[in-house]
Amino acid sequence: MKKPKPPKQKPSDKKSKFREESEAGKFSEKLRQEPLPPTSGQVDPKSKDGLKPLTKKEKAELKETKQLEKSKLRAEKSDSKLDKARESLADKKPYKKPGVVKTVRQIATAEIAMQAHRKVREVERENVGVEAAHNAELNAERVGRATIRHAKHRVRTRSERQVKKLEKQNVKRNADYQYRKTVKENPEMKKNLLKRQLHKKRIQRQYAEKARKTTHKAAVTTAAKAKATLKRVGIAIVRIVKNPKALLVIGILLLLIIILQMCASMGVSMFTTSGGGILATTYLSEDADMLAAESAYSAMEADLQYRLDNYETLNPGYDEYRYELDEIWHDPYALISILSAMHEGPWTIGQVQGMLSMLFGMQYTLTEEVTVEIRYRTETRTGTATEIRYDDDGEPYVHTYTYTYEVEVPYEYYIMTVTLENFNLSRLPIYVMSYEQLQRYSLYMRTLGNRPDLFPTGLFPHASTLRDYERYEIPPDALSDPIFAAMIREAEKYLGFPYVWGGSHPSTSFDCSGYVSWVINNTFWNVGRLGAKGLYNICTPVSPANARPGDLVFFWRTYRAPDPNAATHVGIYVGNGMMIHCGNPISYTSINTTYWQNHFFGFGRLPPP
Repeated sequence: MKKPKPPKQKPSDKKSKFREESEAGKFSEKLRQEPLPPTSGQVDPKSKDGLKPLTKKEKAELKETKQLEKSKLRAEKSDSKLDKARESLADKKPYKKPGVVKTVRQIATAEIAMQAHRKVREVERENVGVEAAHNAELNAERVGRATIRHAKHRVRTRSERQVKKLEKQNVKRNADYQYRKTVKENPEMKKNLLKRQLHKKRIQRQYAEKARKTTHKAAVTTAAKAKATLKRVGIAIVRIVKNPKALLVIGILLLLIIILQMCASMGVSMFTTSGGGILATTYLSEDADMLAAESAYSAMEADLQYRLDNYETLNPGYDEYRYELDEIWHDPYALISILSAMHEGPWTIGQVQGMLSMLFGMQYTLTEEVTVEIRYRTETRTGTATEIRYDDDGEPYVHTYTYTYEVEVPYEYYIMTVTLENFNLSRLPIYVMSYEQLQRYSLYMRTLGNRPDLFPTGLFPHASTLRDYERYEIPPDALSDPIFAAMIREAEKYLGFPYVWGGSHPSTSFDCSGYVSWVINNTFWNVGRLGAKGLYNICTPVSPANARPGDLVFFWRTYRAPDPNAATHVGIYVGNGMMIHCGNPISYTSINTTYWQNHFFGFGRLPPP
């Protein structure tokens, strides 16, 4: 059986003292307790309990009184909070800087840590994994130290910040109370909005001035305390100076501090020169994020390949399909170097999803063009004809028979032409990066982010590798020409630099025409930054039989250019069928290979300097 619920207790009629006082002090009750004017004995049906209803003026006055009471309460609470905060700040001990012993201990600890890092630096060059882990550890230590310093500063200054916040709040609340009080005492101000606002601003300025004076007084008190403390410290210093043993101990400690500081600064400079360059050329993101970015980009390429492989099934209804398709591929190191250069630090796969889509859209351009042709086909048709024939009796009759014939019929023939252009991912940085970002990209590509193991060529056939550039010993006879010798001295400074599309400066590396333009502009010419076509236009064509060291050698159709009949690649001819050019990397190479002979365009001689 269910237990019966206990009966609800009726609320007690007894009221608390606070409630009795508040109800007794209600302005509306006071108005209702006023004697009513004599009536004819009828009760107003709109009133309750026969009491006179409040007029609009009375309601407004009641509302104004309540707002004044609330404003007063807020001001009193603000005063109380501010007084407590100031008392707490006055009782707080001032921040004391670390003493000599603590400073020496900190410097010694830092020197020990720096010495440990130097030891790791000595062996990390032999192990890429150790180097990457060490760089991550250094970054974590920097972040940790900065976080601790910030947290300590926030803790030390919490009381001061709290007092400033409460002072601003106190000025506003007291000004609001005085403003409402003044308006209530002077009803004529209600009629002039401008006058009310000016009065309110004046009250705020008065309280702000009062707060400043209070703060100044507190500062004077604090200064007096500090002066007294300084006086005590001075007395202590005089006592120490009179003690020779104490002076000797202090001198030894100071000498130790200077020695440790010198060692620490040397360690910092060593780290800056040796480790800074490594850190600037190392991918900072996690392997999982970099591999995920490569996987996401490859997935978009796989989806594109599927659409092309099944294009006729996915897009039926055409009489003929024609395809002009570039190969779908990209260099994973170029992808990760672009992402790392544009983020200036570690990134996650979630942060680069939009950039991956943007790069994919810039690298691959898929166009679909429908062409309609009027063609003719031969159709065989059947017709009927009649003729007069004669039967055996010689009587004529009409004979109907069928026959076939061929006609040429026009019809619409629909041709779908699908074109895919692969602009090459490594050409995009010049279009999407700033100068500083292009510099970082060049450093990453020069070292492969110090992670040559990240994308092994067995799994990633299009991944760049750290290849040594091809060397060539130019015959001394060729170097007897001072102009050619100067060109080679400048050109060989950049052997091993990576190919960067659009690059034209050592800080960003070069492309083929940017490299040749840089070399000739820094020797005897001043032609500006020219492309392969522009360099060819300033040269005088020379036959292969008359080519000599210092001439430029041009190639064409090395990529899909806007002008298919123009030069697209250029190098500096050094004689004996060799050239120095910006391949990947900048190196010497023979122009007699099958590839270069298939793309050979011609030789050109520069104008006299």
